[in-house]
Amino acid sequence: MVEGTVHWLGPGWEDAMTLARRWTFTLDAEFGHRNISPEVKTLVADSGVTTGIVSVQLTGSTGALTTIEYEPGALADLRRALDLLAPTTDEYEHNEAYHDGNGFSHVRSAVLKTSLAIPVIEGQLQIGTWQEVLLLNLDNRRRTREVVGVVVGE
Repeated sequence: MVEGTVHWLGPGWEDAMTLARRWTFTLDAEFGHRNISPEVKTLVADSGVTTGIVSVQLTGSTGALTTIEYEPGALADLRRALDLLAPTTDEYEHNEAYHDGNGFSHVRSAVLKTSLAIPVIEGQLQIGTWQEVLLLNLDNRRRTREVVGVVVGE
């Protein structure tokens, strides 16, 4: 875990605060998932930022970050949608080039994306009542994923 405070961001940012953290999570293959809302909320709380934004980035091209109601039905629906969008059994040019069989995971990651930016108001993430931050491993093997979070604001 890495933490830091930036004291000077340029003119007009004299009262700005930042805090950054790195987390690692080991997730199962193809649809390993974790609700990382608690970690993101703790980052915001620890930063002291009351108004700002938190940016969360997965480092890697075969995983994704998104938001969802974190419950078994919604997760099953998302998995089914991804299976329809980029089936594991389809042929992918990536597989022809690299012979690693994970072309589908790159397509899924590109569609879902690897980062989120969430507003912070009154020290709270501005997400819905049931909305949670979801980390996904979309690769064809178990992976340890690194996520970086940065909160900036006043």
